[in-house]
Amino acid sequence: MNTSPATAKTPPGSPYDRLAALGIELPPPPPPIANFVTHVREGNFLYLSGQGPREADGLLHTGKVGAEIGIEDAYGHARLTGINLLAVMHEALGDLSRVKRIVKLLGMVNAVPFFTDHPSVINGCSDLFIGVFGEQVGQHARSAVGFGSLPGNITVEIEAIVALYD
Repeated sequence: MNTSPATAKTPPGSPYDRLAALGIELPPPPPPIANFVTHVREGNFLYLSGQGPREADGLLHTGKVGAEIGIEDAYGHARLTGINLLAVMHEALGDLSRVKRIVKLLGMVNAVPFFTDHPSVINGCSDLFIGVFGEQVGQHARSAVGFGSLPGNITVEIEAIVALYD
């Protein structure tokens, strides 16, 4: 069996197989909430607008992390936001196998001023992407920062830059 570094760090199957193994069904991509588009493709890069923790039924998770929202719930909200980003990727590309690399995430946490564990929250999205795409494709550069507020008082917002195969 070939266990080269590239194959050893990529789980077997397609991204859709890995989503199914995780028990995830992609929802329809959330619509933009203002005057922008959900994504822009430029060359072999896909730029994804910020998404939030919107459930398939439209429910938005809101609140301040470090006050009424704990790290575990906020991690789940970041994971849900990652699922929404995947839904936008799927709509934009038609096939998640076209993703060459998740290049960069910007994770924003609606947090109280004394909250300091923003990376643990945004790991919800990062861990999801590595689980869906494997380490070689899913591991990315990232910023995880706190904000005094986010649109609609959502708990997290995450945007992404994705490299594509031709």
